[in-house]
Amino acid sequence: MGPIGIFDSGFGGLTVFREIEQRLPRYNYIYLGDNARVPYGNRSPDAIYRFTKECMETLFVHGCHLVILACNTASAVALRRIQQQDLARYPGQRKVLGVIRPTTEQVGRFSRTRKIGIMATLRTVTSGSYLEEFKHYYPDLSVFQQACPMWVPLIENDDLDSPAAHHYTQLYIRQLLEQDPEIDTVVLSCTHYPLLADLIRHYLPTRIRLVGQGELVAESLEDYLSRHPEVETLCAKGGTREFLTTDDATEFEEKGRSFYKGSLQARQIQLSALSRHG
Repeated sequence: MGPIGIFDSGFGGLTVFREIEQRLPRYNYIYLGDNARVPYGNRSPDAIYRFTKECMETLFVHGCHLVILACNTASAVALRRIQQQDLARYPGQRKVLGVIRPTTEQVGRFSRTRKIGIMATLRTVTSGSYLEEFKHYYPDLSVFQQACPMWVPLIENDDLDSPAAHHYTQLYIRQLLEQDPEIDTVVLSCTHYPLLADLIRHYLPTRIRLVGQGELVAESLEDYLSRHPEVETLCAKGGTREFLTTDDATEFEEKGRSFYKGSLQARQIQLSALSRHG
C-alpha cells in the first residue's frame, strides 16, 4: 500500500488537491510540484512528456500506485503516451489518471446553449485534447478554445491584481467571446486559473457560468476508486500528506498557501537521482 500521488508542474495542482483531500480525507497523499521547470504550457510536447514521466517515476519511488496528473498540460500532452508505453514496465498495479476526461464528462451538462469556452495554456489548446473528449461525450456541443499564455506567469509571480492581470484577463475573455457570443459556460482548464477567478468573473458577463476543475476531479476520483477496488485497496489510509517540490521548499510553502488555503511543509527533491534508483 502507498499514498495517492498528486502531480503538477507548479502550484496550480494544489487547488485540485485541496478538493480531493476534502472529499476523500482518509487517504494518504504526496503532492509533487515541478516548480523548477514551471510553466509547462509553453514547452515542446517532448519536454512535457519527459518532465511528466520523471515526476511520475519519482512518485512511484515514493510508493504511489495511483498518480493523478493535476495539470491540464501534462494530461493533454503526456498522459496517453505514458499510459500506452510506460506503465507496462512497472510490476503490479500502477495507474496514472488526468484531469481532462473527468472535467469533460461532467461539464457538458451545464450548458443550455450547447456552446462552451475553454481557457487553457497554449500547449493544452494546440493538443486538441478537450475537443476530442467533448466530441466523445457530448457530440452536440460546440467548443471554443482560448489560449491564455500570460496567466500562469502572472499567478506564479503573485501579480493577481496588477495592471497586466487586468489587461490580459480582459483580452483573453474578449478573444474567446469573439469566437461565439452565445457561449454560456467557460471552463478554467488550467489548475492555476482559479486564483484569477474573481478577476475573471469581474470581466465575464454575468450570464456565463464559470467552472473550475477541482470539485469535478475530486468527485470523479471518488467514483473511480469505488469502481476499481483493486486500485483502492493499494491506497494507504491514515490521512497523512506530504509536499515535495523541485525548487526551493521555503518559497513553495509561502506561495503554496494561497493555492492550498492552509499551512503546508515542503521538502525539496532532485528528480534525476530518484528516477535512476526507481
